[in-house]
Amino acid sequence: MRQALITGASRGLGLALAKALAADGWSLLLTARGEEDLMSAAFDLGARAIPGDVADPAHVARLAEAVPELDLLVNNASGLGPAPLPRLADYPLDSLRALFETNVVGPLALIQATLPALRKRQGAIVNISSDAAVEAYEGWGGYGATKAALDQVSNVLAAEEPDVAVWWVDPGEMRTRMLADAVGEEEAGTAPPPESVAPALLRLVAGRPAPGRFTRGDLR
Repeated sequence: MRQALITGASRGLGLALAKALAADGWSLLLTARGEEDLMSAAFDLGARAIPGDVADPAHVARLAEAVPELDLLVNNASGLGPAPLPRLADYPLDSLRALFETNVVGPLALIQATLPALRKRQGAIVNISSDAAVEAYEGWGGYGATKAALDQVSNVLAAEEPDVAVWWVDPGEMRTRMLADAVGEEEAGTAPPPESVAPALLRLVAGRPAPGRFTRGDLR
């Protein structure tokens, strides 16, 4: 059975993708910081779950040990940073360092730990990016910088690991708690739900195109 590991799987896009993969017959290992929501989601989907923080090396090691063979890694877990979103001139540097740990170092650590399992199955990696990685939105400098770094990590990884498919995906705005924290409940409420993006990600994995950066529009 195909095995997927999804981070940030207790809500939002991670949960929507977990539901879609489970319906498609995948075996799932889910992780997120929110233990109660994570265990509830795992129970509903018949999935395994290991709660924890991807920025914690011990947690990364536990996840890798749990998937000696792996077909798909989805690095979806992400932090927003301080809210309301500060301008770069005022950005707390300790917060920025912590955000890089969560959004860049943590995903790379998990990639490093699971690469042997992914190579064994000629698996795939999906790193969830953002348009803030490539656009200059006021207030999004810290978060955008981490996603730009994750994009380049993905780009180089794709060149270094020809037997593992690597895609970095900008799913666009979605009706999530993170977006609400950034722009407010009212504006976030007008965005499409994460469930609208999950089918496109499944098509990406099934079609196995060449490595690269994809937006939701590319995957229609």
